[in-house]
Parts: sequence; structure tokens; C-alpha cells
Amino acid sequence: MEGVKHIIAVASGKGGVGKSTVTTNLALALSAQGYRVGVLDADIYGPSQAQMLGVKEGERPKTEGDKAFYPMVAHGIQAMSMAFLVNTREPMVWRGPMVVGAFQQLLNQTLWENLDFLLIDMPPGTGDIQLTLSQKVPVSGAVIVTTPQDIALLDARKGIEMFRKVNVPVLGVVENMSLYHCEKCGHEAPIFGEGGGDSIAEEYDTRVLGRLPLSLSIRELADSGRPSVVSEPDSAVSQTFASMARQVADSMDQAPGKGPTISFSD
Repeated sequence: MEGVKHIIAVASGKGGVGKSTVTTNLALALSAQGYRVGVLDADIYGPSQAQMLGVKEGERPKTEGDKAFYPMVAHGIQAMSMAFLVNTREPMVWRGPMVVGAFQQLLNQTLWENLDFLLIDMPPGTGDIQLTLSQKVPVSGAVIVTTPQDIALLDARKGIEMFRKVNVPVLGVVENMSLYHCEKCGHEAPIFGEGGGDSIAEEYDTRVLGRLPLSLSIRELADSGRPSVVSEPDSAVSQTFASMARQVADSMDQAPGKGPTISFSD
């Protein structure tokens, strides 16, 4: 894509595992390491990047005529989301073709400016948006977000299998909510199970990029529009995201310069 070196899809097989939170903080961690980074919110039905990046409701991107958008800029990263274009209080009651059309417009009609990384916050599942992304642009890699819970791992496997079918390399797995730490008594408990990230990484010959705790501060900071990497850059959580960012960047340095070419036939 013009203006973009590497496209990274951040995906999961199901919703509610913290995929958007990981996308935002990973983008900010890459930016903190000197890369030019953008975020595309591909969840047309439930966009959340606007709130997580602190973009006020009602702010709209500038346009170039009626053909292109300039991305919004928040915390030093470029961003585009359906939430910038519509009233977020109104539901998007659209069929699949309309959703795909909107995604293609956001992807192709945004004037990204010299990005090293474009992180795409994917919607849950393995449907229209995922296939469209694979068909339309060379995706450099995918990051899979899951919790240790068995049900979440079932869906994460589907996400990995989908990217493999379209020849997109899986860069690694992020295990979110891996451990609960009580801020009052210090007790720790793996309330969603344990070892799930390791088992799925071993099964698919990939790696665990990082483990994130079930933490009140992560949720509060994301909701407030000042994510952990910005608000608490020296915290253990931010250091985990910094490590993930280095691994993702290193993967791109080791990969061939050109992304995979996807073709489909009857």
C-alpha cells in the first residue's frame, strides 16, 4: 500500500479477549521505539479505537475533495476508524457487502503518511473483513490475541488456521488476562486457566510474544483514552508491550521485503 511499509493484522477468533487494547498499546510501543505507526480500526460494527486513543466524539478527519481522508493523529500515531465518520451511538445495521465496502474505503482512501507499520484492529471471527484484507493488500504478519481459557483457545486456533490458509505468517500469540493480581492482598490466581498461550504456540510452531495480567489499571487507562504505554511507560505492563514491539519489528527485519501475493480461483 502507498505510504505503508508493513501491515500487521491484530486478530482473534472471538470478541472480548482484549484485542483492541493490545492493538492500541502495541502501536504506541512501536511509536515509542521510533517507528512511524498507524492504526486502522476494522471493526465496523463495534469500533473502539477512537475512545482508546482519546479522540473526542464528533471529531472528524479532514478530507481531500470527496475521494480521500487524512488520518486523525493521537498520541503521535495516525488512526482511522468508522467512529470518526458516524455517530457512534447509532448501530451499523448493515449487511456483509456494505461492511466490506466501508472497510475497503477506510483502508484504501486514507492518506497514510510514510508509515513503518500499519496495525489493523480486526473484528472477531474469520469472515468477510479477514478475507478482503488478505485479497486486497500484502499483509506482513498477524498477531493473535487470546486468553488462557479453553473456549478462547478454540477460536484462536481458527484465527491462526485462517491466516495460514491465505499465506499470512503468524508472528506470535499474546496471552491476555493470564493472571489476576489482587491489588489489596497481593494474591495471584490464574482465573482463566494457565498454559494456554504456550500450548497453542507450540502446536502451531510460533511463539508467545507476551503475557498480560488481568489488571484494573489497563482497563481504566484504555477507557480514559490514555493507554498504559502512554500513562505508565515504566510499568511492567508497558515493558511487556515494549518487548512485543521489538519482537514484531525484528520479525519484519528478518522477513523478505515483499509481502505474500494472495490469489483465489474457483
